[in-house]
Amino acid sequence: MHRDTVVACCQVKQPDRSIEVTKQSFATTANGLGQLAAWLSDAGVETVAMEATGVYWKPVYYCLEGLFDELWLCNAQYVKNVPGRKSDLSDAEWLADVAAHGMVRPSFVPPPEIRELRDVTRYRKTQAEARAKEIQRLEKTLQDAGIKLSSVASKVWSQSSRAMIEAMIHGERNPTVLAQMAKSRLRAKIPQLQEAFSGRFGAHHALVCRQVIEHIDFLDHSIATLTADATQRLCPFESAVTIIGTGGRFVPRLALVEHENHTCVLPRSAVSHPPTAGGRANSCWETGRRSRTTQTRRDLGLARLRPGSGRRRHDDHHGRAHRGWRETASS
Repeated sequence: MHRDTVVACCQVKQPDRSIEVTKQSFATTANGLGQLAAWLSDAGVETVAMEATGVYWKPVYYCLEGLFDELWLCNAQYVKNVPGRKSDLSDAEWLADVAAHGMVRPSFVPPPEIRELRDVTRYRKTQAEARAKEIQRLEKTLQDAGIKLSSVASKVWSQSSRAMIEAMIHGERNPTVLAQMAKSRLRAKIPQLQEAFSGRFGAHHALVCRQVIEHIDFLDHSIATLTADATQRLCPFESAVTIIGTGGRFVPRLALVEHENHTCVLPRSAVSHPPTAGGRANSCWETGRRSRTTQTRRDLGLARLRPGSGRRRHDDHHGRAHRGWRETASS
C-alpha cells in the first residue's frame, strides 16, 4: 500500500479445495478504491486484511468499512515477510496467506465518531505544544537582549510580563517605567524588576517578540476553538468521562479518546484508574521466575519532590533487581 497505488491479492477456495489466487493494482483515488471494493465483492470475499502503512491505509480502510464481514488492519511488524527479493505483489499474496491461516491478529480501529474526536484532540495537543515552544522562544529572545525577566517573575508569560514586553516593543526602555507595570504579587519585586530590565533590547528583538506574541494569540484562539469542538463531541460520552476521572481539566477527556471508548467492557475498578492516564501505570518486569513491579511515574515524581526522599532507595531497588537478574541469567 502506497500513496498512489494499492496492490490487492484475492484468494478464493474452489469446490475442488484448490485456491484461486488473483492479483491486481488499484489507484488510491475515490474512483480507484471503488473499483477495489467492487473487485473484492465480485470475488465473494468475506474477510479483508490490509497492512497499516503510515496514514495511507486510512482512505482504503474507510472505503471498505462496512462492506465486508471482517475488515482487518494488521500491524506491519506482525506480517513481515522473509528477507530477500520481494515486490508489492508478493507482499500482498503473503498477507492474504497469513490472514487465511489465522497467523495475524487485527488491530483495533475505533468507530468513526471516536476517530473524529481523536483528530480534534490530537491536533489540539499539537497546538498546545507549539504554544509552549513559542513561549520558550520568547524567553530566548529576552535572554539574548539581556532582559532577566524570568529571574524575577515565576513565569515569562503572564499578564504583567506581557504588558512589559509590549511596552518594550512600542519603544519603552526605562526600567523604572517597565517595573511599575507589575501587577498583583509581582509588585513586591519592583526593585529586582528595575535591575532585570537594564538590558539592550533592540529593534530586531522587538520584531521577534511581536511575531511571537501574535503567534501565541493565534494559538490561544485555535486551542479554545478545538476545545469547544471536542467538548461538544464528548457530550454523548459524558457518562464515560465522569467515570474515568474528575481531574477538572481536559485530561480525563483525552484519556477517554485514547482508551478507544472501551469503558463499557472494563470492570469499574479498571475504569476508575485508566492505566496510562497521568503516569499511574505500574511497569511489570519479569525475568525467568522472578518478577517485580516498579513505581509509577506519578509516584516516582512525588517521591523525588519530598526532601530526603527515596531516590537512593529507588536506585538501590533497581540495583538489587539488576543483580538478581544477572544471578538468574548465570544460573
